[in-house]
Amino acid sequence: MRVLMLTLLLNAAPAPSGTAPVSPAREAASLAPEPVAPETRARLLRREVAQVALAQVKAPDAAWQPAQRDCAGLIRYAYRTAYRRVASARLASPLWRDARGAPSDFADAETLLARSFLPLGRGLEAREQLRTGDVVAFRQEHDEGPVFHLMLVVRPEDRAHAPARVVYHPGEAGARVRTGLLDSLATEAPLEWRPVPANAAFLGFFRFKEWMS
Repeated sequence: MRVLMLTLLLNAAPAPSGTAPVSPAREAASLAPEPVAPETRARLLRREVAQVALAQVKAPDAAWQPAQRDCAGLIRYAYRTAYRRVASARLASPLWRDARGAPSDFADAETLLARSFLPLGRGLEAREQLRTGDVVAFRQEHDEGPVFHLMLVVRPEDRAHAPARVVYHPGEAGARVRTGLLDSLATEAPLEWRPVPANAAFLGFFRFKEWMS
């Protein structure tokens, strides 16, 4: 997996003759990387989330623990890996919140939606505004209780040449990560899996709270 890195190229002119030598502290400060602008960091994070998620379709990373491989686990892994590559300082505290709202490294699908993501809507307008890292959420009713299912959106910045996709883990142990076109999901999937307002099982589209700006 290619790791995106920001590098700073410095072309320092030689010090004029007779000038005082630069102190180690000042020299270190001059070599420190410039802060990454928030919009640049957000773009890089989204790009990494897309790359990590799509890589799992071919074969799951060894670092993604088998016990964590489900729909919510894919989102946790893709986000955490993206932050580690682009903004590792953010991982000094957990990305997620537990059911009580406390920082946590683990959150299941229902808790992710309730505590770490915000709804964008359920209609076509919200679907058109989706970006990489957003989530398509469903709640399926079963005899043993409701089951929440999440799909990760991957949408290239150049929307004119590449359609939005969903990447998801079906949830069963040993299952492979899958991907498909979002538009196909909305028109060709069984009704209970279509991200359309007519589907009562469709909860809507969601975005990570820290990416709402």
